[in-house]
Amino acid sequence: MYTGEHAEPKRSGIGRTILSIAGTIVLIVALSWGLRTFVFQAYEIPSGSMEETIMTGDMVFSEKVSYYFGEPARGDIVTFADPEIPSRTLIKRVIATEGQTVDLRDGSVYVDGVKLDEPYTDGLPSYPLTTAYGVSVSYPFTVPAGEVWVMGDNRTNSQDSRYFGSIPADTITGKAVLKYWPISSFGLLE
Repeated sequence: MYTGEHAEPKRSGIGRTILSIAGTIVLIVALSWGLRTFVFQAYEIPSGSMEETIMTGDMVFSEKVSYYFGEPARGDIVTFADPEIPSRTLIKRVIATEGQTVDLRDGSVYVDGVKLDEPYTDGLPSYPLTTAYGVSVSYPFTVPAGEVWVMGDNRTNSQDSRYFGSIPADTITGKAVLKYWPISSFGLLE
């Protein structure tokens, strides 16, 4: 009888342990999903459109909280759904926001008539591109309400708003804030 009394608690102890482990796994999965969906997302950069700021193969974190409380601003590096392939995520820099007028003159970008100082382009010229099928962009271009104009920092190797037009702000998935890989490039994005 002594053995039987202890056998029952052992079985229920194993059951509690299994339930505890299962509960912990469910909690971890739920927290991971919640953080990824509402707080931040990690991305590996597949192309050179943002070089030298972000290199091909670099890994960045894009946070989502800022845009719950405010709008994208000029200079923000944002991740967004590709206008041509919505399941693909692109990363570019916001150049102008709704109501602002973008013009490209002599290889420079002007917003509301003011030439932008863009040290992140390493002096690469900004010329108009042949647009995507069904897209019409003429300069000067006024950004429609609810949209932003984005461009890659590597102006000679970037399909951006010059190609696909301005993008709806609601397609922005986050603000890229941190480069975390490779470790030698670890730091905040500007």
